[in-house]
Amino acid sequence: MTEIHVLDPETVNQIAAGEVVERPASVAKELLENAIDAGATVILLEIASDAAGITKIQVTDNGEGMTPGEAVLAFQPHATSKIRDITDLSTIRTLGFRGEALASIAAVSEVTMVTRPRGGEALSGTRLVVRGGEIVETAEVGAPEGTTVTVERLFYNTPVRRKFLKSRNTELAHVYAVVESLALAHGEIAFRVVHNGKERMATQRSAGLLATVAGLYGADLARSLLPVEGRLPFLTIRGYVSRPQENRGSPSQISLSINGRSILSRKIAAAVREGYGNLLPKDRYPVAFMDLAIDTGLVDVNVHPTKREVRLSREREILEAVTAAVRKALADHDLSRDAPGEPVQQQIVADDTPPVARETEAVYAAAHRGGPALADKRLRRTEREGEKNLLPAMEPIGQVAATYIAAEGVDGTLYLVDQHAAHERILYDQVVEQRDAESAAQELLVPVILPLSPKEAAALREAIPLLAGEGFVVEEFGRDTFAVRAVPAALGAVEDAAGTVRETIADLLSGESRAHTDRREAVTCIIACRGAIKAGTRLTPEQQRLLISQLARTKTPWTCPHGRPTVVAFDRKKLEKIFGRR
Repeated sequence: MTEIHVLDPETVNQIAAGEVVERPASVAKELLENAIDAGATVILLEIASDAAGITKIQVTDNGEGMTPGEAVLAFQPHATSKIRDITDLSTIRTLGFRGEALASIAAVSEVTMVTRPRGGEALSGTRLVVRGGEIVETAEVGAPEGTTVTVERLFYNTPVRRKFLKSRNTELAHVYAVVESLALAHGEIAFRVVHNGKERMATQRSAGLLATVAGLYGADLARSLLPVEGRLPFLTIRGYVSRPQENRGSPSQISLSINGRSILSRKIAAAVREGYGNLLPKDRYPVAFMDLAIDTGLVDVNVHPTKREVRLSREREILEAVTAAVRKALADHDLSRDAPGEPVQQQIVADDTPPVARETEAVYAAAHRGGPALADKRLRRTEREGEKNLLPAMEPIGQVAATYIAAEGVDGTLYLVDQHAAHERILYDQVVEQRDAESAAQELLVPVILPLSPKEAAALREAIPLLAGEGFVVEEFGRDTFAVRAVPAALGAVEDAAGTVRETIADLLSGESRAHTDRREAVTCIIACRGAIKAGTRLTPEQQRLLISQLARTKTPWTCPHGRPTVVAFDRKKLEKIFGRR
């Protein structure tokens, strides 16, 4: 048997660092959270990078600062000012508490700390240099109140881990995402991010979440959001959600925090989505910014090294309360309007239609306004000549739920065609064909201007060559703003460009494209999905025939690019069995 032995401190620190420090964004998160816990009201994050990647992360705050003894102790494993014993874990309110962050970061980098206590008698501060976990320099220096931590040469002593880092823009996008989530959870703090001397993000101190949203994502989005409120004896819910018309293809823009801690929770995100019911297609997600204040005794934050995941007691009640709060926010406003309106006033109506049903109809009509005309435009773009017909002959006889085309075959077979999946298959084949023929771009008469958040902008810079291969011509047009000058010929409509680029960015940020072995394939699927006729669009009989005809001339008409069926069939024998005729 192998002899059991105790690991040496250096190996222990490396293991701890592997749990806490995955990439530069992990360093930024830990340092920013320490600054918040220190009571800072102004935090500056400075990033330096070269072509190879991020070379320096520096966080400066005006928080409490440390004495010389505290500064040295802060780099010891399991040293913390956040808790005293195990009983404190049930009432933790700070963002960090494990006492591993600085020691773990210092174990795999070179760290310089300059700190001076706030409001103390000390006229000078302390400077420490820590390399590979060992303090190599201590000095007394002039310094303002607060703390500055500089991290350089990250993973210099663990080259294997450095190999797993992504490109500079991808790593920057992760850093920006950390700052955005913390800024949304802490509007009382002013955050500023500077990259290579250029300001990339800035928020003002504000008691209101909406002001922070406006600073990060733009005033237009902030104005369109609806306030959400909910309360239980142990829970307070506050936040904002988008109108159904403002939706995304992934839940990546559902921002959540619990007791000031930015978190990831599929269950809470699903509860937010559930509040929309049938106001959104099942594959669409809202934009949401939600903060939950929960009795600390019901929240266990000690379940993950990065503290982004939490465990909740009374989880079912919390999830139901979130869904109910979102549902009420939507019910209290006129959702058929594009701009925010006052809460819907009770009106006397002549019919007996329930108010919720009337409102749903209004939203449905607004979301699909101009449906037949837009469908006609999209079908004309995808019309091609050809003799091939891989589907059985069928004649449309109507639509079901404005989503499925019912058609009858010559032998009495009943076919149901999913109109979105069918057009998605048509578009996908044509995008691939045009891409391979290197004739994919169609120039726009008027470029689409696309303002983005810093993390979205970094992701788009990374994806521009990939998008160019699909027919998008995208150029920078100012700080975190881009001009879309051409789109894939299969789309060919200005109104699709901004949305398609946004969908692509959201997919790249959420990591869903990793399910594809080829990221280019993922982008092609997004383009096809975005440009296809949507479920819920009313089609004329002629449009139904044209869609089926185009589907029949694709290479694989029976499935969409995601593998879902486009057509299902019920032959006469199956129908007779269903109705008990045999």
